[in-house]
Amino acid sequence: MKIPFNTFERQVARLQPEIDAAIGRVLQRGWFILGPELEKFEAEFAAYIGVPYAVGCNSGTDAIELCFRALGIGPGDEVITSPLTAAFGVFAITAAGATPVFVDIDPLTYNLDPNQIEAAITSRTRAIMPVHLYGQPADMGAILEIAEQYELFVVEDCAQAHGGRYRGQRVGSLSDVAAFSFYPTKNLGAYGDGGMVVTSSPAVAERVRMLRNGGQRSRYVHETVGLNSRLDELQAAILSVKLGHLDTDNARRREIAARYDALLAGGPVETPWVAPDVEPVYHLYVVRTPERDALMAHLAGQGVGTLVHYPTPTHLQGAYQSLGLGPGALPQAEAAAREILSLPLYPELTDDEVAWTAQAVHQFAGVLAR
Repeated sequence: MKIPFNTFERQVARLQPEIDAAIGRVLQRGWFILGPELEKFEAEFAAYIGVPYAVGCNSGTDAIELCFRALGIGPGDEVITSPLTAAFGVFAITAAGATPVFVDIDPLTYNLDPNQIEAAITSRTRAIMPVHLYGQPADMGAILEIAEQYELFVVEDCAQAHGGRYRGQRVGSLSDVAAFSFYPTKNLGAYGDGGMVVTSSPAVAERVRMLRNGGQRSRYVHETVGLNSRLDELQAAILSVKLGHLDTDNARRREIAARYDALLAGGPVETPWVAPDVEPVYHLYVVRTPERDALMAHLAGQGVGTLVHYPTPTHLQGAYQSLGLGPGALPQAEAAAREILSLPLYPELTDDEVAWTAQAVHQFAGVLAR
């Protein structure tokens, strides 16, 4: 059996009649940028998250940058965040002119550890950016309490957690402002790229709308230096279709994760731990073993595709050497990066494929015993 880590063919086949109709509607209208499809999707997505405002943009990275620029965070300011994440989210902090400050992760959830935050706060700290990694919401209660005590903004990176809940509330609705990515592999993914900023603040929403469109409120009047970062009509129409399937797809992801949990029990890997009071959406199903590289090779030999998210914590990337954080600075993130492995998980994955993958993992225990 050949099981790809991810595949779009099955999803496209399942949704193609609706997608074709949405694309046809845009083509017939002949309006491709900042039009009615985007307005419709922004309203739908805001309602889904449970906030008044949503503003579409070009990517998840741009969405994060727009969050910080709309809050007035820039040169001289510091943003506390996690080192175990896609580096693109951290690049957005830098693009806004601010400096990322990394603190270590909780070894169970892999999310930002609230117990490490206060020691990292300085007079230059302006915000905390938790990342809802792998689709599990971060400990927002503790993070928001610290932010309130120190008068800091909270910006949620929701790129991997569309639809996730913390204490019954959707991620993205818990903070001052939040960013989503619609990269194709996300739980809600475009057939291209895209992002969204969501907020309950009318002032922040208006600022983001201006910044994403070259700093304009009216055409050819550039009040400030902005971005060219607009979610196009085709992607908005496609995402509107896919939003209608998101909860069903997330339920299937949770079902697959539960199957993995049961089938991998007693095996050679540590399965995901889910924090109380959260409803994860399993963007990724990440197991852990000190023999990660050998397991990855074994699964490849059994036809199972896997990936590592992420093999090098951001504080050890060459892009951030200037921060002076060498190996050993953030031991939990570094240890996790050496041992984590993402197994296939997407709504179209079959029960037989889950069983095959789990069986292959158990076979690895026999390989280790030789």
